[in-house]
Amino acid sequence: MTLHMTVPMEVGICCANLDALLAFYTEVVGLKLVNRVSVPADKAQATGLTRHGYDVARLQTSYGERIKLLQPSVPPEAAARGTAILDRQGATYLTFIVRDLPGAVRELQAKGVVFDSAPAPMEVRPGTWLAFFRDPEGNVLELVEYDDPATYRPDLNSAAAK
Repeated sequence: MTLHMTVPMEVGICCANLDALLAFYTEVVGLKLVNRVSVPADKAQATGLTRHGYDVARLQTSYGERIKLLQPSVPPEAAARGTAILDRQGATYLTFIVRDLPGAVRELQAKGVVFDSAPAPMEVRPGTWLAFFRDPEGNVLELVEYDDPATYRPDLNSAAAK
């Protein structure tokens, strides 16, 4: 089976404090709040998400991807996180591919963000720069800048030309 996507992919993050994460992702990271809704327990149970109701806030990047922050009415268990980013199996981090990574790092640092990467940004291979940091609940975020984004994602150039 091939997935025939109709819109950009969305990622859901289960959280313990929706208000705190919403403030972080909108005020610090700069995502736009699309909407915020509550889902009652009967609907949440039918989806398999939780036996309880939940609140969800949908945020959008400047490129069109969305992140859904989901807070169940009964707090979730805290995820076991290691010191290093790859110390646990499963979804590990979100990557935002940006322009002017040094400027983005400076802006985030001015807002109190502490980076895991040292130095931030750092070149990990010729032409590829990155910086890792965490949101208030410990979810890892990665910023990446490519000297030549077309080399990394030539499929986007050919799609844009059509």
